[in-house]
Formats: sequence, C-alpha cells, structure tokens
Amino acid sequence: MEFIAANYAPIMFAGLIVFLLLGFPVAFSLGAAGLAFGFLGIELGVFPSSVMAWLPQRLIGIMANDTLLAVPFFTLMGLILERSGMAEDLLDTVGQVFGPIRGGLALAVIFVGALLAATTGVVAASVISMGLISLPIMLRYDYDRRLASGVIAASGTLAQIIPPSLVLILMADQLGKSVGDMYKGAFIPGFMLMGLYVLWVVLLAVFRPKMVPALPPEARIYREANGSGGYTSLVVVAAISAAVAIFMAQHMTDIHTWWQGQLVTEVATDEKIVTAMCGGTFIAFVIASLNRVFKLGLLSRLAERVTFVLIPPLLLIFLVLGTIFLGIATPTEGGAMGAMAALVMGFARRRLNMDLLKQALASTTKLASFVMFIMIGATTFSLVFQAADGPKWVEHLLTSLPGGQVGFLIVVNIMIFFLAFFLDYFELSFIVVPLLGPVADKMGIDLIWFGVLLAVNMQTSFMHPPFGFALFFLRSVAPEKQYVDRVTHKVVEPVTTMQIYKGAIPFVLIQLVMVGVLIAFPGIVTGALDKPVAVDMNKIGDQMLEQLNDAGGGYGTENPFGPPRKARKVRPHPRRPRTAARLRPKRQPPTPAPTARTIRPRPCRTRSRQPRQPSKVREALLHQALSRKSWGFFFCLFRSGCSELPSLDIGCRDAGSTTCSARPCSTDQRLVSAPRSRQRPASICPPDSALGFGIYTQALKLHLIF
Repeated sequence: MEFIAANYAPIMFAGLIVFLLLGFPVAFSLGAAGLAFGFLGIELGVFPSSVMAWLPQRLIGIMANDTLLAVPFFTLMGLILERSGMAEDLLDTVGQVFGPIRGGLALAVIFVGALLAATTGVVAASVISMGLISLPIMLRYDYDRRLASGVIAASGTLAQIIPPSLVLILMADQLGKSVGDMYKGAFIPGFMLMGLYVLWVVLLAVFRPKMVPALPPEARIYREANGSGGYTSLVVVAAISAAVAIFMAQHMTDIHTWWQGQLVTEVATDEKIVTAMCGGTFIAFVIASLNRVFKLGLLSRLAERVTFVLIPPLLLIFLVLGTIFLGIATPTEGGAMGAMAALVMGFARRRLNMDLLKQALASTTKLASFVMFIMIGATTFSLVFQAADGPKWVEHLLTSLPGGQVGFLIVVNIMIFFLAFFLDYFELSFIVVPLLGPVADKMGIDLIWFGVLLAVNMQTSFMHPPFGFALFFLRSVAPEKQYVDRVTHKVVEPVTTMQIYKGAIPFVLIQLVMVGVLIAFPGIVTGALDKPVAVDMNKIGDQMLEQLNDAGGGYGTENPFGPPRKARKVRPHPRRPRTAARLRPKRQPPTPAPTARTIRPRPCRTRSRQPRQPSKVREALLHQALSRKSWGFFFCLFRSGCSELPSLDIGCRDAGSTTCSARPCSTDQRLVSAPRSRQRPASICPPDSALGFGIYTQALKLHLIF
C-alpha cells in the first residue's frame, strides 16, 4: 500500500490508458478513472475526502464558461454554409480561374479549403464538401488519385489551424489564455501552411506534369463572345483591389487614428491583413455592382462571377475574424454573428430549407454534447490527478530532459505526434494539454506560442494513416467501385484506401516541417500579438499619494480626509449662578430591575429650542435608507462622528410613545431626528484615533448609501 500511495499519480495515468484500451468512450473512461481512483485515494489516505466535494463546483464552472459557447456557434455556421452550397460555388468558380494551368484544380482545392477554414472552422464539412465536388472532376481529367486524395484531405484540415478553429478555442480554454490572442497567433502560421501546400503542388506541376494536368478547353464554361476567357478584366479588377489593399495596409495607423480619434502608432499584422483584404474586396464588389446595374460591359463573365462568389465568404471572414481582431466583439459574439449571417445567406440564396436547418441543428447539438461530456470526464480526472500531485510528477518527468526549452518542445511534439495515431484533438486537448501547460509556463515558454505549436501538430491527427479522421471522411465519399462519368462517358476506376493513405503521407511531412519552423522561429506567432504594457505599481502608488497630499489630505497625514473645516464660534450659554439648592442632589425613584423579556426604555434627547432642519442631501439619504427598509440602519442615538458631513441623531419611536428603543425600525414606527449638539464632546474625536474613527464613519456612510 505504501508503494501505491507513493506512486499514485503514475498508476492513475496508467489506469486511464487501460480504460481507453478496453474500448470505452473517452468521456466515460476519463470520468470512471477519476471517480474510481478518487475514492480509492481517499481510502488509502492519499488525499482528504474533501477533494470530491470540490467536484460539483468544477462541473458548474464548465457550464458557466462563456468561451465554450463559441463551439456550437462556429459549428452551426460551418454546417449551414456547407448545406447552402457555398463550397460548391467556390470550387466551381475558382476551378475555372485556375483550370488552364497545370495543377489548377489542386490549387483551387487548396484555396477553397483555406476560405472554408476561415469561415466554417469544421474539418468534416470541408473534407466532405470538397470530396463530393472536386474529387469526381479531378478523376475525370486524369489527376493522380494519390495526389487528389491527399490534397483534399490536407486542405480540409486547414480548418484546424486557420481561425476560427475549434481546436484553438479548446486550447485557449485549457491553457487559460484569450481566444482572441490564440487566433492572432495562429493567423499567419495557418496561411504559411497553405503556402507550403501550394509550393508542393507547383513542384509536382514542374517535375511531374502528368500527375496534375490542366483542364481541357471544352471544360472551361465561362467564355466571352469572341472566344476569350475573360482574364484581362479579371486581372485589372484584381490589380485595383490589390492596390487598394496595399495602400490601406501601409496607412493602417492613419486609418486607426482617424477612426479612434487618438494617435495610434502601431497596428498588429493580423488586423492589417484582415482590414486591407476587406477593403480591397469592397472595391471589387462596388466595381462589379456598378457594371451589372448600369450594364457597362466593363467586366467579363468570369470576372463578374468571381467577384460575386467571393464576396460571401470574405464578408463572413470580416464579420467573424475582423471584429475579433479589431476588438469589436469577443470570439463568442463573433461566432453568434457568423451563425446568424450564415442563416441569412442561406435563405437569401434559396439553398436552405427547414429540413437542412434541422439537420444542421441536430449535428451541432451532437457535437456540443460530445464536447460537454468530454469536458465533464476530463474535469473529474484532472481534479483527482491534481490532488494526487500528478502535475508535480509530470513536471519532474519533463523538466529533467536535456536541452532546456528546445528539448522539452521536441519531446512533447514527438509524444503528441504518436498519441495522435490513437486520439483525436478533443482527447489530446482535454487529457494531455492540461498536463503540459503548467510545465511549459514554468519553463518560461509563451503559452500562445505553445498552443499554436500543439495545434499545428494536432492537425496531423486527421492525416495519420490509418486512423486519421479526414481520411475516413474522404473514404466515405470517394468512389469504391467503377462508374461511368456522366460528362466524358468514360469508365473511371475507384479510389482505394491504400491510395488515400499514400496521398496523405507527403502532407503529413509538410505539417511536421511547419512544426519545426515554428520551433525555430517563434516570432511568427508572437509577432502578431499585442505588445505587453509594462506597469510600475510603485510609481502609480507614489502618484496617488502625491494627489492626496496636494488635496490637503491623504493616508499618513494628520488630516486623512482633507483639510479640516473652519471651526465655528460657539457663544457661551448664559448660566445662572449655582446655589446650594441646585447643588443638592435630587432623590430619584427606584428603577425596576430589567427582566429578560423587557427592554429598558430610554428617553429621546430633546432640547427646548427648535431643532435645525437637516439639509436636502441628508434628507435624501435618509429617505433612500428608509425606502430600502434595512433593519441595520436605524438605531437610537446614531452619530456620524468625526466626518465631514454634519452629524444627525436619529431613533425609532412607536406611535404615541415618548421613548425610543435600539431595536430596528418597523413599518408602524417613524424616524425621529434629534437636534445636533452645538459642540461635539472631546471624547468622541480623540487625536490619536481620528484616522480610524474617520474611516469607520466613512464606511457607515457608504453603508447608508448602498
């Protein structure tokens, strides 16, 4: 038993692996392992029984997490766009643009995959849509089956790293960082990865042209009356848009200064890219709209088609990412706006009906429930694991690795790479990342950089043969048998599972190269983040003390609440000379002994002269306090003491009674205000306790007000 208690954390982790290998679902494996080892640890005395009492609060914290609301919002947006036919229009149009060059269809798939990733953030929707639309066309024109399968699967997985990604939301939640910062850090690496995919296709087009043939002339449907493709006007519109975007990027500080009304000296790179891209797209949309409304004939069919097809996804990109990067909306709010915009676009295009909407809502509910159950199980496991000092065990295990930060990152990424063969990104995010995050933080590694690095590595979990989910999605829509093409009337051979696996290997290697680039150059991630603002708390404290001292008061001075009021002159009250009769004490009647059930009456203080009426401010405060009916406010002879406001003695008196008691005022009692004394007794405000008594009376005022 002593051995089990001393090595409880590693035994618990091994027990979790056993649960997973037995084939239980991940959510229930995590919960069962946490509960079983939790009660066992209590019996063995590893940790106190109060540990399990913390579990309900942890589970309530999951349901109260506003950040996780972005998951169903972005999922619903992606599913609606996938069912409304936006992916089909994009692939058809972009394929016509790049069709005449070698590898044009593969390039179109990569670009459309990036656009879908930036608008949907859902891998399954992207892979299935492009597999249904692009794969038959690529097979029709003799693309290599391995390359066609690999480029579709890899382009779909761009949704894992390009914002708004579900992985980045979960990563930010587990690492305790902002989702907006995680999006900013992943923006440039995501498009760099897309660039590496494009580079691979270009190299194949140069050295293996038979693998990536161009579209034949009969397959190009957008032609002008004179037989030209209409690329001239498209290039002109693209050049004008690019010029506007470059101009906006170069003068982004001036634009922000004009917009915010104050001087802005620096703008983040991601904000420049998103804002400049939207500005250039808006100019192209204005040109195309004027050409269509006034029938100017300046643009070709291809140029007009490309402009109007690209507007919806780019509008969604600005609506989601632009508002997040500019600080206008949180990721949760951006996801809600994106989902609403997708609904409006779907109904406006007449591609969305109630049946498709119900399917999208059902799929979103299933995914959200799946995430919630995994989080409940992971929270249960992590609570018990932390109580057993599991993080210390992981820290000692990883900090002893040679090479410092670089060695730690290399070992962690190798471990993530192999775990991705068996676990998808949900399990990795909820099981492994909470164990690695604290260790990376203690080693001085930026957690945003660390999270983006792990997100790029987790992308390989969708591409791993034979367990990659993207490969399974593509297998479900790829042809399994021979079929006759409806356009060319040729017999097309099926796509085998081994061809899908072989096509995924080059793109997995490209993803690993990207991981190495991020380890070598962390500025790719951290350069896009906002610069931290250094705050000197000692300097701020000195400024506050200086301001208080300038006002005539401040803590540590004789007058902590400002300069004292000018003392009023007190006229001496004329007194009659004391006589022997007055000096003789009067006989008082005996006072009955108080019982446990009675309260000794106390006469209210009165004076013969007319009491001075309280000011309007004091009357308002008293009326506000009375309206709240707070029992702790009104007691007999309550005095505000050494305060700057004048004092007032108040009490509660029963109707028809001449005495007031120290009990709370009820509804059938009225407030009695006694006159202020002309001179305060010296015992109330001793000089050595003026500060403490002043703070006490100020607190009483705040209590009265609030």
